[in-house]
Amino acid sequence: MSEASGAEMPTVGDFARVFRHIQAEIHKVIVGHEQAVEELLMALFAGGHVLIEGVPGTGKTTLVKTLGLALNLSFNRIQFTVDLMPADITGTRVILTGEDGRRDFQFQRGPVFCNILLGDEINRATPKTQSALLEAMAELQVTVAAKTYPLEPPFFVMATLNPIEMEGTYPLPEAQLDRFLFKVKLNYPDEEQLVRIISTTTGPEEAGVEPAFPRDESAMRIESLKKLVRNVIAAPAIERYAARMVRATQPANSKFVSDSPKAVHEETVNRYVMFGSSPRGAQALILGGKVRALLDGRANVAREDIEAIALSSLSHRIMLNYAAHSDGIDGAHIVERVVRSIHSARPA
Repeated sequence: MSEASGAEMPTVGDFARVFRHIQAEIHKVIVGHEQAVEELLMALFAGGHVLIEGVPGTGKTTLVKTLGLALNLSFNRIQFTVDLMPADITGTRVILTGEDGRRDFQFQRGPVFCNILLGDEINRATPKTQSALLEAMAELQVTVAAKTYPLEPPFFVMATLNPIEMEGTYPLPEAQLDRFLFKVKLNYPDEEQLVRIISTTTGPEEAGVEPAFPRDESAMRIESLKKLVRNVIAAPAIERYAARMVRATQPANSKFVSDSPKAVHEETVNRYVMFGSSPRGAQALILGGKVRALLDGRANVAREDIEAIALSSLSHRIMLNYAAHSDGIDGAHIVERVVRSIHSARPA
């Protein structure tokens, strides 16, 4: 595998080779979940964070650990529980005695100071503790006792989420949901995948993961690939297409897509949605589209890239009303309707 070395900017071909190599290493351990693994890596190189939803036993924690091994980056795990406090995440000031016998406050760093942070079962903690990650996710820093401590890039948060109907879980605040670039769902494996899982996890040998980069170069290489993603071209028409899709998720703007009163999504959005996606949803569409374009060997984003990434980018950003819950409508249903409507309304 040939990647650009030193300070050289990697090429489109370099990006695709590195991406597929890391993907292959992860699948040495992870059976199935092809789309979830791809979207996880897409979020990493787009500079965003990922929320992974699934019932216990579907491989959420193993997936994140394997990613840390494949990238050869520092990795910490936080098990969220109801009694977890914000200081258990960010760190706190403690009194330490120096060699001269004097006591002084010193900051002890929490597990958030790493490259890859796994927030396991994040919705088992209280909203106050969940929100302790917000500053780190948005601004790459932590503030404790009026002093700010920077985090070293790359910094990537992957939070696992149990379905909200499970006992002992709390809904994530809307502001925190909006900080995640993508939301990815892990489903139960089918029979063939389950057989492979049994074979690979109960035998005498464990699958080994080969790091994609040397440890001292990993952060630099990943940052250069992230910079390449930002340099992919999104034409004004593509940016407008993403903006139109986001606006279409908002009830007050549901007629924005088409002048026709029979727009496919219009009645659904007005009936079930309280608040649509925020502007961060449009940013997620463009950034995810840029990564997808690079994987396809292109240096420009297409409308198909935006449509392909819409479900993971927007579904968790839509607030539904009671009518939606009673009728079994979720964010994914809304986004699918919107995408179909915009696709059919766009000019040939």
